[in-house]
Amino acid sequence: MEPNPKPRRRLSKGMYILPSLFTTANMALGFYAMLEVMHASIAEFWHLDNAAVAIGFAVLFDGLDGRIARMTGTSSDFGRELDSLADAVTFGVAPALMAWTWGFRLMPPVLLTQNQWHWQIKLTQVGAIASFLFLIAGASRLARFNITSNPQPSNPGRPGKKYFVGMPIPAGAGVVAAVVHFTAGDPLESPYTAIVWAAMVTTVGYLMVSTWRFYSFKDIDFRSRHPFRVVVLLAALFGLIFFFSRKVLFAIAIFYMVSGVFWRLQWMFRRRSGPPPPPYKEASQTS
Repeated sequence: MEPNPKPRRRLSKGMYILPSLFTTANMALGFYAMLEVMHASIAEFWHLDNAAVAIGFAVLFDGLDGRIARMTGTSSDFGRELDSLADAVTFGVAPALMAWTWGFRLMPPVLLTQNQWHWQIKLTQVGAIASFLFLIAGASRLARFNITSNPQPSNPGRPGKKYFVGMPIPAGAGVVAAVVHFTAGDPLESPYTAIVWAAMVTTVGYLMVSTWRFYSFKDIDFRSRHPFRVVVLLAALFGLIFFFSRKVLFAIAIFYMVSGVFWRLQWMFRRRSGPPPPPYKEASQTS
């Protein structure tokens, strides 16, 4: 007698909610990060560090929901749209607000002449513009990802590898959060470092809307016959993050950001005439 397939169908339908739970946690962490940023002050700047940590955990949950959806075969249009909206909140609005508050709004007041005070106000406005550019770049990155099925990066390398076309928005938010976490949320004090910060936030926004390739890590297969090395490396990485989170996360974020620039420059110097290589199939960011 053949087994009754109904319990399997009910189990399959119930599994569809599992990736959405991680997406919901992602959005909840983004909302919490915004609340912490709003509570931050010069005397209680540690709220900014809490916001950065929340965004860091959201990056982890964002990676888990897509991987779980693929492993369980529960990918859906609803899940992809929900994930995209959650990313816009957690990795767009929250880090943009944090970048402006940490780098500009909470800059300690000092005795300034009227002309110097005028320029500090202008610098705060420049920071707001840079943070907004980060936000609109992240939203544009998500929109481009949703409507493009097989984008071609402008600096192709070896075919067969999976890459993101442009820095994904979780990685962009991770760079902002890692820098704030590295300083424990202590706001910037110098106008010169604030100018550098505005340039960095704008650069991250540009990398998100660029067509430069960034490694996706989607080809790591935990179901392979020999996952021992991967498990050991991940365990070592988590251990380093647990004990030295500020330095390790800062190094990882900066390295990942620079990697896309490095591959772009490498391709520019090694570019030769001839037929282009086969197009990449961009790794899925949300499923």
